[in-house]
Amino acid sequence: MNARAVTADATPFSVLIRTASHDQHTEAENSGFMSDLLGGRLGLDAYARYTEQLWFVYRALEASAEALAGDAVAGPFIRPELFRVAEIERDLAHLRGADWRETVSALPSTQTYAARVEECARTWTAGYVAHHYTRYLGDLSGGQIIRGTAEKTWGFARKGDGVRFYVFEGVGNPAEFKRDYRALLDAIAVDDLEKQRVIEECNRAFALNGAVFRELGEEFRPAA
Repeated sequence: MNARAVTADATPFSVLIRTASHDQHTEAENSGFMSDLLGGRLGLDAYARYTEQLWFVYRALEASAEALAGDAVAGPFIRPELFRVAEIERDLAHLRGADWRETVSALPSTQTYAARVEECARTWTAGYVAHHYTRYLGDLSGGQIIRGTAEKTWGFARKGDGVRFYVFEGVGNPAEFKRDYRALLDAIAVDDLEKQRVIEECNRAFALNGAVFRELGEEFRPAA
């Protein structure tokens, strides 16, 4: 066995994922749309439109959760305290009004993203884990920056309606929860070849998310 293989075998899977997706993660965080949103250069409508897109993606993630709870690969990751759809719906009712379901729409890039999540849930549960990881751990980390900015910029009550998506009331200690989640990744019931495919799907998830940001950026441009 060569030195490179030994090093790879000794590296926890959670570290391999984080390292392999670092560039894509950074690119998503620094997208023009997100930079403009966090920089206060876009209005509340842009924030609401982004929240709409999240609803479609998380419906795709959580619609299959019950069916996957007993799956050997995906099952350990199905944690009800992470579920976001109900919280997004509260946010949209606050942002768009009680009839928000009549006006909400998915961007083409969001449709592609949600369809890929649904496909993985149906046909490849390890791929579903890749999407689960990129979304939920991101929400527990960088999502808190968005929450704080939204509260300050648009006057939402701290952790109240409008930013409920980012409030994980069932996660008492986010740092501990993330450590436990990474331990689940390290113990995932797949072989090394499948782990590589999961890493590739993580990168695909970031690319899909980036496409949503680009399309939002085309729809919303900061005022001169």
